Amino acid sequence: MKQLHREVARRRTFGIISHPDAGKTTLTEKLLLFGGAIRLAGAVKSKKAQHATSDWMAVERERGISVTSSVMKFEYEGYEINLLDTPGHQDFSEDTYRVLTAVDSVVMVIDSVKGVETQTKKLMEVCRMRSTPIMTFINKMDRDGRSPLELLDDIEQTLGIEAAPLTWPIGMGKDFKGVYDLRKHELRFFVPAGAKSALPKETVLVSGLDDPLLDELVGSADADSLRRDVELLAGAGYPFDIDRYLQGSQTPVFFGSALSNFGVQELLDTFVLLAPSPRPRAAESRMVSPLEEGFTGMVFKVQANMDPAHRDRIAFLRICSGRFVRGMKVRHHRLGKDIQINNATIFMAQDREGVEQAWPGDIIGIQNHGTIKIGDSFSTDHAPLKFTGIPSFAPEHFRRVRLLDPLRSKQLEKGLKQLSEEGAIQVFRPLLSADYILGAVGPLQFEVTMLRLKGEYKVDAAYEGLGICSVRWIAGGSDAPRFLERYAADIAKDIDGDKVYLVKSLWGLEHVQESFPNLDLRTVKEHR
Repeated sequence: MKQLHREVARRRTFGIISHPDAGKTTLTEKLLLFGGAIRLAGAVKSKKAQHATSDWMAVERERGISVTSSVMKFEYEGYEINLLDTPGHQDFSEDTYRVLTAVDSVVMVIDSVKGVETQTKKLMEVCRMRSTPIMTFINKMDRDGRSPLELLDDIEQTLGIEAAPLTWPIGMGKDFKGVYDLRKHELRFFVPAGAKSALPKETVLVSGLDDPLLDELVGSADADSLRRDVELLAGAGYPFDIDRYLQGSQTPVFFGSALSNFGVQELLDTFVLLAPSPRPRAAESRMVSPLEEGFTGMVFKVQANMDPAHRDRIAFLRICSGRFVRGMKVRHHRLGKDIQINNATIFMAQDREGVEQAWPGDIIGIQNHGTIKIGDSFSTDHAPLKFTGIPSFAPEHFRRVRLLDPLRSKQLEKGLKQLSEEGAIQVFRPLLSADYILGAVGPLQFEVTMLRLKGEYKVDAAYEGLGICSVRWIAGGSDAPRFLERYAADIAKDIDGDKVYLVKSLWGLEHVQESFPNLDLRTVKEHR
């Protein structure tokens, strides 16, 4: 039991969220670099052979975007870090939503030039649903952007969360000289790669903002500007409160430049000290404490063909309590069967290695032969267990699949089934036709689906538009039988066999809701 307490206390499992191009994947690489997990960081947009470690899918390397979630494990200063890098492209946000159900905290990356952007707002809503603690890194301070005070106000007004800076920038863009640590009274200086500078390379401790050394090092103008900003913060800002951070009400803020490796180590050092260790998780019947001796875990992601040579399918399982040991038997609760897990793996992006034991907060991969789905729960206890909070959202874009070679229909069915079980796409089959209708958060998902069908399943297919604007899951109600009979042509089944209403217009949806007041239609479905 002592070992369980010790292992839980030293684990940190977190995700990184941002709008595309804010620098999320670059920050991920630099965190791995500081953690000793990689020797060379490769920026996403680099034209050289060194690609970002977390971007393993071919389409990601070609386009310089992240469209899948990767898991990376490393050790830092005695802490075991599980870092979940989420898709940076907004068209793949549903994968991010699910990943956010598996983490205990989040690092949010904001572009100093653009401030808070659309995708960040959406992801923030998911974090708020779970009261997830958020730490903020304002990136690209070596570019001319918005003032630091304006950026803090943007975070507070747009995201509805208190912003409490722990460092404060000195200058910006070409005049960016570094940061002042508001708690430690330390100066850390920024020197661009290859540039010569008279500024010290080491951290300098000053006695406070009135220390003459401050003027000597950064110049009187920047020193006076720093004093004014800090005075304003003292009067109108929020002092850092760790309890408010852990409740998800306040975000500590750091400034830096991930590309130049500046401010990243301070972020990581503070993160491992302040971020929560694995937290209790909600199941239908009870809260599951990470300190329970019995093993429990939940599947939040399924990925097919991470190794195309082996046609593999991996279920990503978050350990919620107890200790995992290789070869242990666990109950697969949805199927009501016991399985033995002999070949579990831990991840370093696409690299994997076998794991002998793992603890709450760790993410392990389980070989999956089509029996494990997103949302599945496992435990060593046979008492019924179903973790909650892993949603499917109503898609916003729809296409009909057109098979170019009719002889490949079985392969198409298999490919779409597996891709939908991954959560890469949603698949609907109308009750009165043999069509396959794809639903996605963004249009790029259709293109990636066609590429993956061709590359992984040898299926040539195209897609075409159709007049559907949304779907609603039919959850019941006394009007449901009458509705299903009258609207049979607009009813389909999803991959689980659950019925959905294919919405052709918002006006039509309003008419249905008025005509069938006791019909329960939903925009979100819990995985079962």
